[in-house]
Amino acid sequence: MVTRAESAAATRRALLDAAAELLDLGGPEAVTLREVGARAGVSRGAPYRHFTGKDSLLTAVVTEGWERIADQVHALRTDETLSASEKMRGALRALIGFGREQPHLYLMLFRRRGHRPEELGEGLDRVRRQLCGPESDPIAERMRAAGRFQGEFLPIVTDLVGERNTRHYGALLLAGAHGIADMELSGHLSTEGLRTTADDLVDTLVRMVADVGENA
Repeated sequence: MVTRAESAAATRRALLDAAAELLDLGGPEAVTLREVGARAGVSRGAPYRHFTGKDSLLTAVVTEGWERIADQVHALRTDETLSASEKMRGALRALIGFGREQPHLYLMLFRRRGHRPEELGEGLDRVRRQLCGPESDPIAERMRAAGRFQGEFLPIVTDLVGERNTRHYGALLLAGAHGIADMELSGHLSTEGLRTTADDLVDTLVRMVADVGENA
């Protein structure tokens, strides 16, 4: 017999999956609680029992995105058969692959302050959050998940360039990966354009940074 908690968890899972699918299909504008509920096959009021509004729902989807990337980087970091350069190439390719497969969600991961879903705020969403509040803080959960990714990524950078240079070159590597992902999505890395590939650029970027680390 399914318990109430199990039923609630299954509904929440269905809502998150439906929201992620709609986001993939049409971006944030395609995600509404009515469409999410219909796609998930639940009652019209069900989404509001799990999320204060569209913003908190999208924030939960973003949180799960960070968790998936962190899981991939953790697997790379703890793989003793890989060198630091191989781990870094794998981590950057994981990021770029995420952008390739789910571009709308990927862009939401890196939105600057004031443009994140929980900071945009629909009017009704704000009111619901103030009146009843969610069971957990979606903003804190997103920040924790993003911090977990950083906690997995930076030790790989340290192994590559040394502790003194970790933050600087970590930022450079992430900026490079983000730029590569954007260039690939825009078609500028095709044979008709710059005539290179994301993998080739990742190899070059990691090799250059590793060389600096060895000589630092």
